[in-house]
Amino acid sequence: MVVCVEGLGVPRRSGMFGHALNAVTFVSEEKIAAKLEHLKKTFRWSDAEVRIAISKAPMVLNRAKEFLQRKSEFLISDLGLEPAYIAHRPVMLLYSLEGRLRPRCYVVKFLKANGLLGPDRDLYSAVALSEKLFIEKYICPHKEAAPCLAEDYADACKGLVPTNFRIT
Repeated sequence: MVVCVEGLGVPRRSGMFGHALNAVTFVSEEKIAAKLEHLKKTFRWSDAEVRIAISKAPMVLNRAKEFLQRKSEFLISDLGLEPAYIAHRPVMLLYSLEGRLRPRCYVVKFLKANGLLGPDRDLYSAVALSEKLFIEKYICPHKEAAPCLAEDYADACKGLVPTNFRIT
């Protein structure tokens, strides 16, 4: 298993080594190879990009194909993110699509569209934050300009997809 994990690009000294060992435990080499091929196909990654992603978030190997497919469709097809961007930030693939990625994407898009957030801020900077910090950095500063933002975000987190976040 140790050789397998190192072959995936996760060095023994890495903090992710234990997670990678856990991800490949009781999984045959054939299944691991199939998962790697699925990741390459689903996210349009090169071999090097798969290694980068696995070295940063080996738990991706434990995710179901359907789960990963939905993330790919959202991140690449809907948001237009580049495959390399995702490969370097694979932890995004571990977050809930409905409870975290979509709602925060709505907030970031809304804030940018209304000139309330600089163009240099990207989605990853928003999704990587804890819920408390996200609200402090992305919702609270805009209470006056967008008083419905907190309510719209809460609705989006419940799965209610707003057609537009509102400015009053």
